[in-house]
Amino acid sequence: MKDKRDAIGAIAWEQLAAEYAAIVRSRRVAEGGRRYSSFPQGIPESPPSLCLRDYQYQAVENWLRHQGRGILKMATGSGKTIVALAIATELYRKIGLQVLLVVCPFRHLVAQWGRECERFNLQPLLAFESVRQWQNELSTQLYNLRGGDRVFVTIVATNSTFTSEGFQSQLKFFPPKTLIVGDEAHHLGTERMQECLPRNIGLRLALSATPERYFDEDGTDRLADYFGKVLQPEFTLKDAIALGALVRYFYYPLLVELTPSEAAIYAKLTQQIGWALSKNENLQTNETLTSLLVKRSRLIGSAANKLEALRELMKTRLETTHTLFYCGDGTVGDAENPIRQLEAVTRILGTELGYRVNIYTTDTPLAEREQLREQFERGELQGLVSIRCLDEGVDIPAIENAVILASTSNPRQFIQRRGRILRPHPHKTRATLFDTIVIPPDCDRDVWEVERNLVRKELLRFLEFADLAENSQEAKATLSIIQKKYQLSRND
Repeated sequence: MKDKRDAIGAIAWEQLAAEYAAIVRSRRVAEGGRRYSSFPQGIPESPPSLCLRDYQYQAVENWLRHQGRGILKMATGSGKTIVALAIATELYRKIGLQVLLVVCPFRHLVAQWGRECERFNLQPLLAFESVRQWQNELSTQLYNLRGGDRVFVTIVATNSTFTSEGFQSQLKFFPPKTLIVGDEAHHLGTERMQECLPRNIGLRLALSATPERYFDEDGTDRLADYFGKVLQPEFTLKDAIALGALVRYFYYPLLVELTPSEAAIYAKLTQQIGWALSKNENLQTNETLTSLLVKRSRLIGSAANKLEALRELMKTRLETTHTLFYCGDGTVGDAENPIRQLEAVTRILGTELGYRVNIYTTDTPLAEREQLREQFERGELQGLVSIRCLDEGVDIPAIENAVILASTSNPRQFIQRRGRILRPHPHKTRATLFDTIVIPPDCDRDVWEVERNLVRKELLRFLEFADLAENSQEAKATLSIIQKKYQLSRND
């Protein structure tokens, strides 16, 4: 099949990349990118104040050298959005790019992309609400582009809007000189999303700190088939901290035990997981195993003793500000009077301790979220109590402290949650993370090895995060309690 990039005309990709690298090396990129004449609004132009970091320049060059395809695996907070917009700007200069199409999973990411696009002189059409809010405008802009009355079109859409019939019907009108950017691209690996990704668009860029889909090798392969391979070198959390793209941090694991009733349920779930694994080790095709692991994760995430650990910790930190409290999606309390962990945490902090907090979730309206973010930055709110919303893409760099109550075995969520807290801010020199970690209860010998294998994967991530902490030895000493219990070493 003919590669859709051919439709753009013969592009000397190596030459394009070499010219870009030469601009950087010759220092003609001064104080934020090569200077352009002032373009009319809506045409990509680097902001005068922008100064790309060396690794961002390298990411642009690598993508160009791979002929307009590739996945950039870059740590949370490393400026993937800026890299994508720099690529779009360079393509406009070199080949006359006509359309930038950004697809991202959540509405708040659409809003953030909108703000960043405006910095690059673009006028993005944000497509994430009712079809009446964007479809006619999109049709008009594409029509004007074909007729020569418009030079450039920028669209930012949620995954949901992108897969809708109204949006899909417009894709055939996108010109060959279109760049599609998949933000938090691991979401695009499902069969449904792959069916909707346009094959008539040849320029493709995927962005993610964690492009590998959790227990879904087929989905990971689908991403690579469409966008291209992960480009080297990857930009890790360690790299980001070393270069100042993320701040240094202190890490304090807080070990908690399950209650007797929780321990009994935990033991039963572990036994059932062992049976399911013995029948089928492929999690992706074993719905029973998936369900059991989710139940176990929720049990750990909403462990009752985490609330007591939170209460004791915050009694000594009532004067602190800019603190995030990250909750699980489970409930606490007895079966007759369950309460969401989110609400229980808010009650402890606000009612009992007088700590000024508010809830910040995906259900919070966008306008209210923005108001809460501003109050949080000013210190009027000491803390935000969140759930899921800060896994991906939310940009609140003023967060200096975090108490993580939600446990996750998903490496993507683990990386996203912690990296989100390390974003730099003018008044922030260090971040402090308190991580509530459940010590697994004693289990019968027949399921001990199953439990050991499950613990091994989660413990390794905690230890890797502890390695980079300012108080690394202290953090690892705390985690060694779990290592010794399950006879685990870093080499296991």
